Amino acid sequence: MSEAGEASVAVPGTVGIVLVSHSGPVATSVADLAVGLAGGGSTAPVLPAGGTEDGGLGTSSELITSAARAVDGGAGVAVLVDLGSAVLTVKALLAEGDELPDGTRLVDAPFVEGAVAALVTASTGAGLDAVESAAREAYDYRKTG
Repeated sequence: MSEAGEASVAVPGTVGIVLVSHSGPVATSVADLAVGLAGGGSTAPVLPAGGTEDGGLGTSSELITSAARAVDGGAGVAVLVDLGSAVLTVKALLAEGDELPDGTRLVDAPFVEGAVAALVTASTGAGLDAVESAAREAYDYRKTG
């Protein structure tokens, strides 16, 4: 089982995180990286929702919905995505209104850096606004001086 899989159970009162990628292995790897960099111990729940049900490239409403429900502890769910159609899929699910848990939010953030920042922040018990803010701030991380 992946590290992210161990952190996937909803924790009451904690923001859950879903990582949506067109690739299952990418989503899983980013979730595992975030858990590892967040200290590896007890973290907020995070699940990957990558690829299609048959393991192909793409996005799956069913995988996203299932992951969001699994990590929902009642404090909201932050959804981070990799590319365009993943954004469209999550927006469509949010527009339907009853597919995703109440308090689910699409977070505009870099996929890898945002996932780490979101998980670290959620793991402190911070609320959804703080988790979103931390993930968005990852846009400002510079790799050169």
